[in-house]
Amino acid sequence: MVEMFQVGFMQRALIAALLVGLVAPVIGTFLVQRRLALLGDGIGHVALTGVALGLLTSSSPVITALAVSAVGAVIIELIRVRARTSGDVALALLFYGGIAGGVLLIGLAPGENTASLMSYLFGSVSTVSAADVYTVAVLAVLVLGVIGYFGRELFVLCQDEDVARAHGLPVRFLSLVIAVTAALTVVLAMRVVGVLMVSALMVVPVAAAQQLTRSFRVTVALAMGIGTASAVGGLSATYYVDVAPGAAIVLLALAVFSAAVAAGYLLRGARGRTRSTPVSGYGALTGTMPPTERGSVSN
Repeated sequence: MVEMFQVGFMQRALIAALLVGLVAPVIGTFLVQRRLALLGDGIGHVALTGVALGLLTSSSPVITALAVSAVGAVIIELIRVRARTSGDVALALLFYGGIAGGVLLIGLAPGENTASLMSYLFGSVSTVSAADVYTVAVLAVLVLGVIGYFGRELFVLCQDEDVARAHGLPVRFLSLVIAVTAALTVVLAMRVVGVLMVSALMVVPVAAAQQLTRSFRVTVALAMGIGTASAVGGLSATYYVDVAPGAAIVLLALAVFSAAVAAGYLLRGARGRTRSTPVSGYGALTGTMPPTERGSVSN
């Protein structure tokens, strides 16, 4: 186990995985709350077009993927709002357009770029460079900075868009903030997880955390912990077993989700048994729990 930390490319990959595991579930929490869990997957398909464009033009695939993903996220959000297109139809457009553009451009690129494309599709440990680590770090800071600055407004928006509008919040602008931040997250994670699997790291840790918590803040914190453990643990497994890191990370996150479902079921059963027992005579008289002991969902 110790020798893994002495290998240069594993050190770089583990740092990148740590950052990805911390950041991806943060924006994923807002996407799940807003019922846009597949937005990250759609942006991942658009990022594929950006990667192919970078390989075709012999420029940085990360930069081109970042630009194309951000533009695609803005366009799809505008289509969803202005064209009155439902969310699932807008995401379908994102899926199809991203895949078609990526396939078209990679077909025009030189044949030796196919191996590079595979590393972006499914992640690669050995190809993570120092420049990739710096890029991931910068993007992680940007994402966390945006979430930290707009956190309260985004929370209100994700809970109820009508309430956010009634409070005078710029709903359209905040929706674009979520979309573009999701695009940044996809790009920062694609070197480790791959563009086709990054959405799972944004959604699965959040789904696991929701099985165990009721507070929004606690859900975010727990999802970050699960995401970090899944990213670092899955990536570490690829050092000993020659598999795609994205697959290992996602399968580990799904295993945690399965355990969280079982644990959540047991916790809810225990809470139900506790609430069915009269407390200090109050329940015997009213048939309910005392007001101070009723559960509530807070942010």
